[in-house]
Amino acid sequence: MSSKIGFWSVFALVAGSQIGSSVFMQPAILAPYGIYAMFGWVISATGAISLALIFSWLCAKFPKTGGPYVYVQEAFGQTAGFFTGWTYWVISWVSTPVLYIAAAAYLSPLLNNPPIQILLLIELFLLFSLTALNLRGVSAAGKAEFFLSLLKIIPLIVIPIFALSFFNIDNFMIDTTNAQTGKLSDILGSTALLTLWGFIGVETVTTTAGSVKNPSKTIPLALVSGTMCVAFLYIINSFSIMGLMPGALLSQSRAPYVDAAQLIFGGNWHLLISLIAAITCIGTANAWTLSSGQAALGLAQDGLLPAFFNKKNKNGAPFWGLMTSCIGIVPILLLTMNESLTAQINMIIDFSVTAFLFVYLASLAAFFKIYFREKNPRQLPYLLAGILGSLFCLWVLWETSITTIILASLFCLSGLPVYFFLNKAPKAIKARIC
Repeated sequence: MSSKIGFWSVFALVAGSQIGSSVFMQPAILAPYGIYAMFGWVISATGAISLALIFSWLCAKFPKTGGPYVYVQEAFGQTAGFFTGWTYWVISWVSTPVLYIAAAAYLSPLLNNPPIQILLLIELFLLFSLTALNLRGVSAAGKAEFFLSLLKIIPLIVIPIFALSFFNIDNFMIDTTNAQTGKLSDILGSTALLTLWGFIGVETVTTTAGSVKNPSKTIPLALVSGTMCVAFLYIINSFSIMGLMPGALLSQSRAPYVDAAQLIFGGNWHLLISLIAAITCIGTANAWTLSSGQAALGLAQDGLLPAFFNKKNKNGAPFWGLMTSCIGIVPILLLTMNESLTAQINMIIDFSVTAFLFVYLASLAAFFKIYFREKNPRQLPYLLAGILGSLFCLWVLWETSITTIILASLFCLSGLPVYFFLNKAPKAIKARIC
């Protein structure tokens, strides 16, 4: 029996890697911007779908485990491929702790709001459990992701349907006390930046290409259709909940879906919403755990990481890639016990988004080079998607502070010691380690 995953598991990974804790907070974050928030969603969704088209094209050309670095290496060589892959691998697990923290926080009401030490134990339990699941192989992780995605997508459809019956267009008035006012371009830039985090992970499934049945057809179809479904869910959820509650009230909510459920259903439905939100975070963390292991495996297979990362266990799982990510996450979770580090965790998210943009722009550059060297007839829709995706990424970077850009670049530069070792260390030393 084949251990490779099919369309629905890949589709679930596409949706699961994008739909995370952000979807449950976006209505409150965007509420001050009123109707302009919807335009922000359309802009970021257009950019995400453009990127999905580009990654589907690249994956069809090179259906190989590893994801973005594979395409950059094909276009620009091993050095560019290494730093793209290294950046992608590092940020794929550095940003994951936020999901474990959010999952534990959402479970807190169900556990009578335990102390921070208990929440840490829950975070570590989820981390070790998902690592153990992925050590059972990509097939087990993919099937689990399908059911986790199904559980979290159902309420994201049900709640908006009920919320729309209470819809009031007056709730879309801009809150001038909280929202950025001024030029339309400034408002749209702010809303697009706020919505972009929801689509980070659009490329995740390309890292598993070597473990997918007929990847050149399965991944492009699942990637584009999955991203379009995610965009629809984001827009309809924000639209319905923002229409349910006045913007001034919604913008002050720490749990907008909990408040929405209480307005619609009453009773203790907020506990169910807390559980659903936790499942959402767990599903996304599972998708990122799978992606992180596969990214390390692909790098090692091409000699861009020490060879021991290429070793698989009896289930075909990349043991050292998964274990390295797991061990690296533990100290970050320990640091988050200190509430004063909350702002720093938010900064990690900002740096991660910016670092992801570096990876996306490198992949887009690879697309253009490979596209124009092809002797086949030109495929104009993909060229337009590449131009649109590039303009979107560059525009987002333009809206980002220079400090964040510089600090995000440290993710890439952190690979210098490994790159130097792999290329400069004496063969005798590398042989003992690799």
